[in-house]
Amino acid sequence: MSDLKQATRRIPKPKAAAKPRAGVPQKAVRKSLLKAPKPLDWASMIEVFRRLREANPEPRGELDYTNPYTLLVAVALSAQATDVGVNKATRGLFAAADTPQAMLALGEEGLRQHIRTLNFFNTKARNVIALSRRLVEEFGGEVPNSVEILETLPGVGRKTASVVVNIAFGDPRVAVDTHIFRVANRLPLAVTRTPLDTQAALETLIPDEYRLHAHHWLILHGRYTCKARRPECWRCPVNDLCGYPDKTIP
Repeated sequence: MSDLKQATRRIPKPKAAAKPRAGVPQKAVRKSLLKAPKPLDWASMIEVFRRLREANPEPRGELDYTNPYTLLVAVALSAQATDVGVNKATRGLFAAADTPQAMLALGEEGLRQHIRTLNFFNTKARNVIALSRRLVEEFGGEVPNSVEILETLPGVGRKTASVVVNIAFGDPRVAVDTHIFRVANRLPLAVTRTPLDTQAALETLIPDEYRLHAHHWLILHGRYTCKARRPECWRCPVNDLCGYPDKTIP
């Protein structure tokens, strides 16, 4: 069997459409189902990533960090915050504390003073101190290269853990945030209901040669081109492959 046929067999079938809610006209439901595009075929998906790689061969995340620990902290602080805002807050923080031992010495109150400009800074400060303590007590101050272990740390979910192992250790995880969830379902690479479903689908579908940088390409594409309110379809490098029905013009 050819590689193309084998790869095509691995592409999961889209989930059956949910039953319409009471009060929703059947005509509207049928119209929405007809409007929803089917997932890209294997060749088109490969072409999407080929073009994204051609435009940006070595993509980088936009959070500042100096080591796996500061990366972990920066990603944890980025929830409900912009990367620009996090970088402003961590510039002084990481100069004072760039290891879990130093963060514990700084203390929760000292940490709060550095991150007061961020949403939910009190909760984030508690979590960062708690995860730093666990890293010191259980892992010798090192960040483990394991999504499963990282997910057990306070304030660390699947997305944060996946970002850390991808960037710090070269583990080809596809961390899914709101941008990637939107882009993946708009093209669509996969038709999914939740970010976790999207991550599982993308990590199955995306070929090895593209998987390491896939989450960077997709997040940057979603942040700067395939925007939530008004995607800039007229300058999108994969416009002709995209099945999104409401493409915009300048």
